[in-house]
Formats: sequence, C-alpha cells, structure tokens
Amino acid sequence: MNRRRRLLPAAVATALGVGLFLAGGLGLTPQGGEAPAGQERSIGQDSADTGLAADIRGLQDHLKQTPGDALAMASLGLAYVQQARITADPSYYPKAEEVLTRSLAADPAENFTAMAAMAALTAARHDFTAALDWSQKAVAINPDNSTLHGTLADAYTQLGRYPEAFDAVQRMVDLKPGTPSLARASYTWELRGDTAAATATMQRALDDANTAADRAFALYHLSLLALGAGDAKTALARAEAGLRTAPGTASLLEAKGRAEAALGNTDEAVADLRRATAQVPQPEYVLELGELLQSLGRTEEAEQQYRVLRGEWKLFTDNGVALDADAALFEADHGDPNTAVAIAEQGLRTRPFLDTHDAYAWALHTAGRDADALSESDQALALGTRNALFHYHRGVILRALGRDDEARTELGTALATDPDFHPLHAPAARAALAELSTGH
Repeated sequence: MNRRRRLLPAAVATALGVGLFLAGGLGLTPQGGEAPAGQERSIGQDSADTGLAADIRGLQDHLKQTPGDALAMASLGLAYVQQARITADPSYYPKAEEVLTRSLAADPAENFTAMAAMAALTAARHDFTAALDWSQKAVAINPDNSTLHGTLADAYTQLGRYPEAFDAVQRMVDLKPGTPSLARASYTWELRGDTAAATATMQRALDDANTAADRAFALYHLSLLALGAGDAKTALARAEAGLRTAPGTASLLEAKGRAEAALGNTDEAVADLRRATAQVPQPEYVLELGELLQSLGRTEEAEQQYRVLRGEWKLFTDNGVALDADAALFEADHGDPNTAVAIAEQGLRTRPFLDTHDAYAWALHTAGRDADALSESDQALALGTRNALFHYHRGVILRALGRDDEARTELGTALATDPDFHPLHAPAARAALAELSTGH
C-alpha cells in the first residue's frame, strides 16, 4: 500500500542532517569540525530515544548552572527538534525556537550550530524559505561541514530548486561520503526516476552504516524503494531485516505493514500499522491505517482514524507547522475539495515541491478544474519521478478532459510501476483502465 511514495520526507531528511550534530552529553562537535564517525547519532530509529531524552535533561541541567552557554543552548534546540520528530510531538518546536533565539542572541555572529538548528526547525514547520536562509548562513560560516550542505540540499529540494539541491548533495558526498550523504544522493536519483541507481546508492549507505540505527534507517528506505517499484516481497524482507536490527521501530513497522497489505496479508498489515501508530502517532501512519481499513470495508474504524488524524494536524498547526500536500490530498479524497485547493495553494507558497504540485493537481481535479490540474500534474512529473500515485492522478485528470488514449497510458504506467500503490486508488485505477479498454 502506498498513499504517496514518500521520497525521503523533508522532516526525515532534515533531521538526518541535524541529528549528526548530536554526539552525546553536551556534545556538539567543536565549532568548525565534523562529528567523529564513532560518535554520530543516527535518527534511523523512530521509537522513543532514551539517549536523546538523557541529552535533553543533561543540557537543561547544564544551562541552569551556565545559562549563557550559546553552544549548549544550540545543542538543546537541536535535541528538541529531534525529539519532536521521533515522538511526533510538535510541542517541542516552540521550546526549540525559544532556546535557539537565546543562543543566537548570545552569539549572533559565528553560531553556525544554532543557525543549522534553526534551519531544521523551520524546515520541520514547512517554512523552507526560512530554512534555506538559515542553512546558507551556517554554510557561509563553516563551508567544509558536510552536514550543513545536507540541510542546504533539503531546503533547496523542498523549494523546487533541484539543480542547486543536487549540487549541495554532491558537495556533501565530496566532503564526507557515508550513510547520511549517500542517503541524500539516493534520493536525488529517485527524484529523477532512476530507481535502480537510487537503490544501489542506498545499498551503499547501508554498507557504510556503522550503527544499528543507521542500518535500520537504510533498510527502511530500501524497503520504501522496493514498495515504490512494486516489489512487495523485497520490501517486506528489508523491513523485517530492519526490525531485527532495531526491534519495535515505528517507521519499519509502517513499512512492513504496507508491504504486508500489498501482499494481501491485511490482518498482519493492520496489526503492524496499529503498532506503529500506537508507538509514534505520525499523521502519515494514521492516514495509511485509516485508508487500509476503509479499503477493507471497516468504515467506522477508518473514520475513527481520520478523527485522530485531524486532531494530530491541529496539534501540528497549533505549534507552527504549515499543512500542505498530505492534508490537501486527504481533503480531496475524504473531505472538501475547496479546502483541499486552499491548503495546496498555501503549501505551494512555502513548499513548491513535486508532492505539493501533485496534491494541488488532485485537489483541482476534485474541484472540477481539470485544465488547471493538468498543468500542475506537469510540474509534479517534471523530473521524471516514477511515482504511481502521480501517474494515477494524471490519468484520471486526462480522462476527465476526454483524452482517453493518454489517460490509458498514464493509468497503465501507474499500475506497472506499483500495482498496489494505494489501497483505494489502485483498485480504482484498474477499474478505470478496464472501462477505457472496453470503450466505456
């Protein structure tokens, strides 16, 4: 199952870069340096990170004794952003903003760590223009820090500035080849539709991983790559390997659940997704569970998940996070088309990424504006990304415009890419293709 093949999501990608600043205790690497390889903290595991919680407590205690320590404040801000990600608790974001503002006030000129943390915070809130500004400031101070080029690449990517993003990733790889930089390099291939190169590069990231959490991170993304290519058996094997490495990790349970659903093992899929959402109530996990339940005719249970989802999104917006592609798609599929259009239009102002263009295209279609929708679909597929849901949306839009031959091609491409790309839309794609083939 796949609502949208998530291409190393922004929150994950940014946190990957930022997480590597944290080296235990108070310990950010010294200004101007890189964290020693043996000390890097991975963010591959989405379960509650007791080590990170201990870091937060230690930093808080330290700052009670030394309240003017700019580096400790920057480190605490980074830790708050990371904790928000792994717990799906956005109430950490205002805490991060407050302590990072104090850090920058204490050291406004050379404080690249706080600037990088601000880049991570603003990216997590989907303000990618601000994330780019903070990343550029940090890189200007410390141009040889590979992690900073990763945060820069993340911001460029989400702003739709792909050539600059790819250059930043290449610079990151040149400075420090390893799991974080290779994971981003894999993503650049995936964006351009080269799944084989993306998989090979992510395999290199796995081979270079030197912690269990880094291995779990790489196996998770290898599982997603296999899912996006329609290879559910391989996806399941990779997710299970990741869970052997990092038992109970929510992201791997989610990947396993999606693979089980694609293989028709729906009881196992529901159980895995319930475990993932119980552990870390990430909105995308809740939505995936709801749509799987809906596809199984378990409407009341699905609606319960959608109520949870709306509550989660309110919590995120209350803490400064802007909604965009996922929320727009949800409204288009399950709510109000006009609300979907409004969310997508706002999202494009701060995140003109492929996903947002696709969500806007689908929202416009559900609102009856198919000519406008087709233009947005062009933008979503501009890099040649192999995304079954993007092609499905385009096929439906083309059919609504009376361009049946092109619609047939797009729907066929969606199903050839991943025959189980979405629990609701994949069956709809097969039905539409059958109707087009018989002239109905």
